[in-house]
Amino acid sequence: MSAASTSSTSLQFDASTGLAPAIIQDADTGQVLMLGYFNAEAWAKTQQEGRVTFFSRSKNRLWTKGESSGNFLTVVSTHIDCDADTVLIRALPAGPTCHRGTISCFVQADEVVPPAAPIGFLASLERLIAERHRFPERAPTSYTVSLFNKGIAKIAQKVGEEAVETVIDAVSGSHATLPGEVADLLYHLLVLLEASGVTTAQVIDVLQERHRLPNTRHLTEL
Repeated sequence: MSAASTSSTSLQFDASTGLAPAIIQDADTGQVLMLGYFNAEAWAKTQQEGRVTFFSRSKNRLWTKGESSGNFLTVVSTHIDCDADTVLIRALPAGPTCHRGTISCFVQADEVVPPAAPIGFLASLERLIAERHRFPERAPTSYTVSLFNKGIAKIAQKVGEEAVETVIDAVSGSHATLPGEVADLLYHLLVLLEASGVTTAQVIDVLQERHRLPNTRHLTEL
């Protein structure tokens, strides 16, 4: 398993139930997805396989999240709390976490969800674009799907067009329309990255590496 724990502390289980609660958080967006419970066997299986497996109190057995729906939770990292009796798991969901089809079990079907944090929203958008690319049949009339159908040259052309419109608005001082142009540019750039097989994480890795290296221009000097 590639996930790494933040400490060597052993998770402790309740003496009466044999369970420990686990909070599942989206590793990209930071959104809390669900609460589940581990017993020692489920905790060991989760660590070994890199997929979240709970002990289901209703089923009275081990239950790998997504075993029926395919919406697995792939572990990125595990973090045991200060009392060693609760664990936070940062994971990547393969689809909606809740059985009702919502992203999170803490979101009601009719609830108006507050906007995600900016970085979290970009991660969600990137994931949606990737889904449109890999499963176009799920949204055949989607604009994103139509872009992928036209090919990378057309996508790159759109990035160029949106970049020019962004520059024009910036130079002319059109502050009212500039955010919209930048939004168009960012969206089409994310589509281009997906079409090219590149993730924003790779781009950020490059920026971070440039910031660390003493022989390159630091971001703080730009």
